[in-house]
Amino acid sequence: MDELAAIRVFTFVAEAGSFSEAGRRLGMSTSSVSRQISSLEESIDVRLFKRSTRNLVLTEAGQTYLASVAPALRQLELARRTAHAYQRKISGSICVHARMSAGAEVIVPALPLFFEQYPDVEIDIALTDERVDLLSHGVDVAVWLGTLDDSNMVARQLSESRRVVCASPGYLARHGIPGKPEDLVHHSCLIYQQHNYLKEWRFRKGSELISTPVSGRLRTSNSAALITGAKGGLGLVMLQGWMVRKSVQEGLLQTVLSDYEAYPTDQDTSLYVVYPHRDRLPLKVRVFVDFLVQLFAPEANAGQGSLPSR
Repeated sequence: MDELAAIRVFTFVAEAGSFSEAGRRLGMSTSSVSRQISSLEESIDVRLFKRSTRNLVLTEAGQTYLASVAPALRQLELARRTAHAYQRKISGSICVHARMSAGAEVIVPALPLFFEQYPDVEIDIALTDERVDLLSHGVDVAVWLGTLDDSNMVARQLSESRRVVCASPGYLARHGIPGKPEDLVHHSCLIYQQHNYLKEWRFRKGSELISTPVSGRLRTSNSAALITGAKGGLGLVMLQGWMVRKSVQEGLLQTVLSDYEAYPTDQDTSLYVVYPHRDRLPLKVRVFVDFLVQLFAPEANAGQGSLPSR
């Protein structure tokens, strides 16, 4: 027996004064209501109603029991409604861990648009390239590169691992525009320095694979620094398309070698939004995840467009 359900039926019977009327209000048959009351009486070992063919009234014990359980049921219903309202209200703080480049170049610049639509939401964002345990650190949403190892997490792809080569218009005006990957040996290239990245840039055009050694005076593991260097005219850079989309749209960078597919590593470097819960995701988190998905979509315009509707 579900005792809480039986108590709820009891309060309806006490209010209605009959099993049939209580059943009508609850959408139950009269026999089901009667069985629930009998099971409850047996469970607490006391008779709650005086029954006759014409009347159904509470016993003294039933009156005392009703006085005790009715307020508790009202509190439970209030708690249920409060929790449901909280789920529907888009407010509160969201703890975000994001890749430094994704946060600085894309997410933070777009937050005014998000806050305009959701003024009761606050974002607590940490920009870091290190992965952390989301649950133990209280993180609601993370933005990571590469595949997800923890099957308990949920990951949605934000952007494929698509790279572009670009430089500032000033640099290209001074040094020329490379027409093919082999031309890169004559250019200053800004190198992303990681253990799995070689000092060569690789390209594919149809079935043709091309590996070109590159060199330059700036090497770093920080993508934001590479973008700043490229915009400052230090040379050519190969980065994820979403990292430089805004700078390209603003004319600060210009893409080259667009006929070639660029890939510096065989590893999956797609961008994912990761969160720890699949079911009953708080609405504030859900709309922020949707915001990120739209923000990184290929057709998205930096600083323009609209957010998903509430």
